[in-house]
Amino acid sequence: MNQVKIGNYRWTICALLFFATTVNYLDRQVLSLLKPTLEEQFGWSNSDYADIAAIFQFTYAISMLFAGRFVDKLGTKWGYGIAIIIWSIGAIIHAYSISIGTGLAFILTTFGLSALPVSILGFMFSRAVLAIGEAGNFPAAIKATAEYHPKKERSLATGIFNSGANIGAVLAPLTVPWIAEHWGWEKAFELVGAIGFLWLFFWLYFYESPEKQKRLSAAELAYINSDEDEIADKANSEKVSWFKLLTYKQTWAFTFGKFMTDGVWWFFLFWLPGYLKDQYGMTGSDIVLPLAVLYSMTMIGSIGGGWFPKYFADKGYAVYDGRMKAMLIIALFPLVVLLAQPLGHYSFWVPVILIGIGTSAHQAWSANIFTTVSDMFPKRAIGSVVGIGGMAGGIGGVLVTKVGGWIFDSYAHKGISESFSKFNELGNNVFVNQITSMDLASKYGDKINLNIMALSKLPVEVADKLKSIDSNLFNQLSEIQKPLVQSNMTVAYTIMFAFCAVAYLVAWVVMKSLVPKYKKITDL
Repeated sequence: MNQVKIGNYRWTICALLFFATTVNYLDRQVLSLLKPTLEEQFGWSNSDYADIAAIFQFTYAISMLFAGRFVDKLGTKWGYGIAIIIWSIGAIIHAYSISIGTGLAFILTTFGLSALPVSILGFMFSRAVLAIGEAGNFPAAIKATAEYHPKKERSLATGIFNSGANIGAVLAPLTVPWIAEHWGWEKAFELVGAIGFLWLFFWLYFYESPEKQKRLSAAELAYINSDEDEIADKANSEKVSWFKLLTYKQTWAFTFGKFMTDGVWWFFLFWLPGYLKDQYGMTGSDIVLPLAVLYSMTMIGSIGGGWFPKYFADKGYAVYDGRMKAMLIIALFPLVVLLAQPLGHYSFWVPVILIGIGTSAHQAWSANIFTTVSDMFPKRAIGSVVGIGGMAGGIGGVLVTKVGGWIFDSYAHKGISESFSKFNELGNNVFVNQITSMDLASKYGDKINLNIMALSKLPVEVADKLKSIDSNLFNQLSEIQKPLVQSNMTVAYTIMFAFCAVAYLVAWVVMKSLVPKYKKITDL
């Protein structure tokens, strides 16, 4: 018997989603890669950087709640298109953060409000705009996947497009440091941000809803719509309220899973370049290969994680049972991150590989947790549920980032304090008292606190000011301070890595407790 050829246009749409997610992660990672450069130029502490990163995550979290609604109402084509326009503009204007911050500071002080330093204020604004746009990526991509793929293909399709996050994370360290080194950090934001407009052209040309898509064969359309329990939902376009969705344990299971685990991915994405600098003194082109290897590993997890539930389905497991079994096994892999710091003294490659396994497991987890939504909810509610979970994930990310910044500054302070005490014991207390009592600021107006900022991270003009007092004593203090701060930062990263390692198991246990057996939502 001859089988009807159904066609593969749905995978063209999947490819577009893959490239959009690649651009999404390229844009959001530029700042973290430039962190070692920017913190020295502007005099940022870990808490300052955490504030900038957290404003992105907080805005992203709130925007995710509305992004799902926005995509559901406007439709996938234009919902996605408008989202990438906003986030591309947000990515580009990072290059003008000083001018933006200066303008915002003037406005705030005019109204009698105290303003943050211009660099922090400007970057916060740029990150907020980026977050508003980027919040539309996953609700739109999950919705497009549900529109173009039957259930049995969705986790694989999700894994494929989600692997774009890994490609973006690989391409970013291969390009951003080089652009910044040769053309300046501003140009890195401008060039990377402009890529989104190129993708927009292809999206508007190739995408249409399946029922209107002329490039889709009748056989492929029938295959896409082969899930009987979703056929009736197509005729129902009634708006579903958030409060109604929050009455379902399925919503809370997805939401808690995102809350516990999204922050882990955010942490590694935003802090790894800083980790390599703090622990191994690596900056600029030094971090290119380690980060490229690490994020290349995550692509395996994304695609492999999408395939994994099918392995259990082929063995006779029900869809939900197979997916949850796969997610339990996936949740065990991040535990290897617990060994990153204890074994890190052998080589920086040890934590890079172990963290790579952990981030690879995150992407495998992510491919499946997203698919639990399209497994259990009708298509018209998917964007909204993903938005609710995305908001929870963003809030979790804010907490992890803020706690991380606080822990890093606390332990850096401890190491700095130890260095001052040791230096005072050598009879240099006059020099220590003099430099710590000075009113220091970068040329952009950012305040410098020597109690939480290591001498090795000072802006050039500030370091030169301190050296002008006594360059010999400054260099001696720097040499004493460096190993003490590094030792304390090792403890700080160990604490954060411990949370990252166990978060997935905690999430799985709660999710399984809330929804022990598969139940399709049929009363929306």
